[in-house]
Amino acid sequence: MGKVSSVKSNFIYNTVYQILIIILPLITAPYVSRVIGAEGNGIYSYTYSIVQYFVLFAMLGLSNYGNRTIAKCRDDKEKLSKEFFSIYAMQLMTSSLMIVLYIGYITIFDNKYYTYALIQTIYLISTCFDITWFFYGLEKFKLTVTRNIIIRVVSAICIFVFVKGKEDLAMYTFLMVGSTLISQLSLWPFLKKEVKFIKPKFKDISKHIKPNLILFIPVIAVSVYKIMDKIMLGKISEVQNVAYYEYAERIINIPTSIITALGTVMLPRISNLLAKGEEKQVKFYIDKSMEYMMFLSIPICFGLIVVAPEFIPIYLGNEFVTTGNVIQFLAITLIFVSWANVIRTQYLIPKEKDKIYIISVILGAVVNFIINMILIPKFQAIGASIGTIFAELTVMLVQTIVVRKEIEIKKYVRYVLKFLITAMIMTVIIIGIKYVFDNKYLIIIVQIIIGAMVYSLLNYKFISNNIQYIPILNKMYAKRKAVS
Repeated sequence: MGKVSSVKSNFIYNTVYQILIIILPLITAPYVSRVIGAEGNGIYSYTYSIVQYFVLFAMLGLSNYGNRTIAKCRDDKEKLSKEFFSIYAMQLMTSSLMIVLYIGYITIFDNKYYTYALIQTIYLISTCFDITWFFYGLEKFKLTVTRNIIIRVVSAICIFVFVKGKEDLAMYTFLMVGSTLISQLSLWPFLKKEVKFIKPKFKDISKHIKPNLILFIPVIAVSVYKIMDKIMLGKISEVQNVAYYEYAERIINIPTSIITALGTVMLPRISNLLAKGEEKQVKFYIDKSMEYMMFLSIPICFGLIVVAPEFIPIYLGNEFVTTGNVIQFLAITLIFVSWANVIRTQYLIPKEKDKIYIISVILGAVVNFIINMILIPKFQAIGASIGTIFAELTVMLVQTIVVRKEIEIKKYVRYVLKFLITAMIMTVIIIGIKYVFDNKYLIIIVQIIIGAMVYSLLNYKFISNNIQYIPILNKMYAKRKAVS
């Protein structure tokens, strides 16, 4: 099977991957927001949100289940091959069924935006070829990064070349979903050296259905406050509100992608360690991950709250002022998501405590849906963001309460308090910068630089003690010690 990459290198690769698929649309966002406008962006976001539901049913819980299953048997090529083809056979059947159902849905019900909804079918077709979960289970994250760099950059260039006005919304939609399909197809040439073909039997396929469906329940529940927000906004309020919320979510997803990257990397590693009975090493990873996530998420949360209202009109244009206010609310979720992600991907899922995970996200979905119904009609995109805050808080609290006797929750709370204090000091300073400079562009740049410097200095001890876990800084640190 080859050598398994280190956690540090895998984290870097997957962080790059997660950020890449978010940051390139953000590079094109100032252009697209002005060329297509709020209504056009709202139509894209609305149709994309609907097809995402069909994608969820096509993939079920494979993202976590496939990852975990492959990680457990990756040292046995015979078993690995058997598991892969039986899981993929199930995926191909569910994906094909969803394609048929989606085409039926848009033909009967979605006539208003039919052309754009039809183009989104390409995104659904891509699920037939999505085997990312397999390579994640093998911890081959470098592979996913290299393929996406080229594909995503090319698609971004194509947007600038071919999207020139509001009449090019169909082309924009095609470029976005087309790049996803090409991205999925590009992994297949690398598959043949990892597995040998074994024709799956029905009993081998059917054994994966129940555990996969169990992990699908939280996926669909989470979608209520990740996707349903936009669908409800499109149905209850004006379609422009979908665009305001969508862009706010894209910006929030940049720091969230770092959190997702760590969880994706650690899930197969911890699943493999648990299979070997190395509990002590598992606890070490969880502890380091939680401290690292709190160190990152808390200052980013405070920084976004301060900077967003001034940054968004410059970045997206005055038409998207509301997006800045939505970001201020959604930024709060970063802390809740960071905490819950560590517990979920490094404890609950690897230990197959799926019931706890399911209950927490179902409760979060219920809370979100109720708050959305109450607040969206009056507060629109802001109402949806408040619903998301309480949903993520609910998920975090439920998971924490259930596992409080099994992992060191009190220790993790101390991490929060430690970084909360330093982040608040940083916030006071960067707010004061507004009164020193008149130029709004300069204010934002200085706030980001000074904020990062102040927070780093206040947490110098933490950074110096953990420099060994950051490969690039580790090399610099080692050289400095050698010279001295």
